[in-house]
Amino acid sequence: MRDALHDKLFELIHGRRLIYNACWEDPALDRRLLGLDASSEVVVITSAGCNALDYLLDGPRAVCCVDVNFRQNALLELKRALIATGRHDWLWSLFGQGADAGHKAIYAAVRPRLPGYAQEFWDAKIGWFSPSGRGSFYWRAAAGDVAWGVSRILWRLKPGLRALALELLEAKSEAEQTAIYDRIEPRLWDPLLSFAVRQPFVMALLGVPRPQIEIIRREHPGGLASFVRDRLRHVLTRVPIGQNYFWRVYLTGSYSPGCCPNYLKPEHFETLRERVDALSAFTGTLSGFLASSRRRFSHFVLLDHQDWMARHRPHDLREEWRLILAWARPGARVLMRSAGSDAGFIPAEARTRLAFRPELTGPLHEADRVGTYGSQHLAVVG
Repeated sequence: MRDALHDKLFELIHGRRLIYNACWEDPALDRRLLGLDASSEVVVITSAGCNALDYLLDGPRAVCCVDVNFRQNALLELKRALIATGRHDWLWSLFGQGADAGHKAIYAAVRPRLPGYAQEFWDAKIGWFSPSGRGSFYWRAAAGDVAWGVSRILWRLKPGLRALALELLEAKSEAEQTAIYDRIEPRLWDPLLSFAVRQPFVMALLGVPRPQIEIIRREHPGGLASFVRDRLRHVLTRVPIGQNYFWRVYLTGSYSPGCCPNYLKPEHFETLRERVDALSAFTGTLSGFLASSRRRFSHFVLLDHQDWMARHRPHDLREEWRLILAWARPGARVLMRSAGSDAGFIPAEARTRLAFRPELTGPLHEADRVGTYGSQHLAVVG
């Protein structure tokens, strides 16, 4: 009954809402593993579009973004339109600060650049960038709902915890991070939070399907709450916090000029403006996109969606891999992440064409600024 409830909640939320308001994969690791250049043609799951924009800095010929959720592509289109206007201040106001009193005027100026479906979506949702109410776009959408709700409950029930969290963000060394987090951890991890992270509704809002939870429970002693606690400790004590914009934005509701994704940095703005036309968006499945494509790709960035497919749609997963291999150039690189410790989700028939590079992914995984995946995998198509 509980499993069926989780599956139903996951389907309802993903079918009706914007899930990710920021990418939850570290593009610095991606770019080191992918080795993009002017000949590269990339397929990537859109998510929030931050990382697709990051890839443009390496000058690939094309970055094709694919997502079954049109709302994720609408988010990418808004970012692309803001870049195309040449107004970095507008881009920073909405996606750096997360809110601006002039959000409606900014939107009115860029709206004509959006495709129809994106106009319709943002006509209804542009208020997410208002400084009133929750006060930040990053407190909106499904993932933002969790960040906003959990932070408000914690700050209210645990006086002083917010101040410690902000102090942690300014730590200058691993030793300082560890000392501060040692003060945070016992106050943070009480039965209430452990209970919350085990709830199907919370996990569904964060985009975590049941197959991934089952993988974590199977592989990690102590189950889901223990996994989250261990990964959180690792990322907040062993990975430098100064450039960890992933956690900053969900703790504060905004980025800072010195700690933000590359697409928001002024020094990259003109480069992105020149290259943004290399970006395209397709709403549908990866298989649907590849079946309609007439180009061969050098890189595939699949995020973690195959964890879910392996359990719920194994036939579709096999078809997806058939099409990936059919449209991959010789030597194409495929980058994947998983809640598990291995790539057991990949069908056996696809594995015969893939050479994995754990000597590259293993060391980098420990430096992942997000820190919530069990593993990442790079495979080269032979």
